[in-house]
Amino acid sequence: MDRVVIPGKATYAKVSLSDVALGAPLLSRVLLGATLPGQVVAAASTGYYMGSAARDWFARRKVRPIDFRATFGADIDHLEPQPDEARRWEVRRLGQLLNDGYTAEQPSLELLAEVINERLTDYIAAITGQEVVTSHQVRSVTLARYLMPQALGSCDPISGDIAVFQEIFPLTPHILAHELCHRKGYLMELHAQALAYLALRTSGDPVLVQAARAERLHRQLKVIQRHSDTPLGPVELLQLTGLRSELRGPISGWLAPADEAAQTGFMARLYDRRMRLSGQNGLSDYDEGFLDFLWTFTHADDPAVPTHHAAL
Repeated sequence: MDRVVIPGKATYAKVSLSDVALGAPLLSRVLLGATLPGQVVAAASTGYYMGSAARDWFARRKVRPIDFRATFGADIDHLEPQPDEARRWEVRRLGQLLNDGYTAEQPSLELLAEVINERLTDYIAAITGQEVVTSHQVRSVTLARYLMPQALGSCDPISGDIAVFQEIFPLTPHILAHELCHRKGYLMELHAQALAYLALRTSGDPVLVQAARAERLHRQLKVIQRHSDTPLGPVELLQLTGLRSELRGPISGWLAPADEAAQTGFMARLYDRRMRLSGQNGLSDYDEGFLDFLWTFTHADDPAVPTHHAAL
């Protein structure tokens, strides 16, 4: 099988190099009263960062990305809306499946990163016939955490540096898989959502399957909340699921209060705008677009991969 290795040297640095380049001059000014030492450090970090990015870019030229429309019969610009009745049935069924397959196991972030990265490599290779080997290094802190406090993770598209800001049982594996998809070159949020779900759901690993189902349920509840004619808070939404107590608490924490469901902050609106300018559908690609993708794929006439990959 064809094999492409993306070096990702910047991901192995002890701290995010882009953070050092941005923060060193300011920190030097505060601590030393002069910006020159910080500028020297920033210049060195920037040089290594750009050198790493250049090597990655050269390697990525050989990658054959997935053609989503041809493979799944669905893509960002080709989505069939999932009917509300089907959405609510799916919520009930996901609740049953999560209850029956429940596992309290919580592997470390480092172990999850290694396992999930390998799973993504295998899943994508089965479609494209090409192994795209990438780093499985992951951070827990970058400046992006403070710029986007509501974000669960982030990816630097230039260096491939990724971070998971919050470990949320049982969702962490899906958050991590989403960011690792970005590192493999799938920068569109819907593509990362879909690939993360499909790879985890078909993995056969109880922890990864549970995370995929939890993400799908979480996103369904957010869409139902957003489109409901009457305000629905976490309690009312969870009543639709029949979830066991071990899962009700964590999932409740992901849902907005009824009076805040339609509110978005300044950074969220700015990011939504950036997504639209880059050919995406906005923040809805994280939930409604992702779910419509799975619905469209499941009902596609002749996708290149079996539709059971999108099973609940």
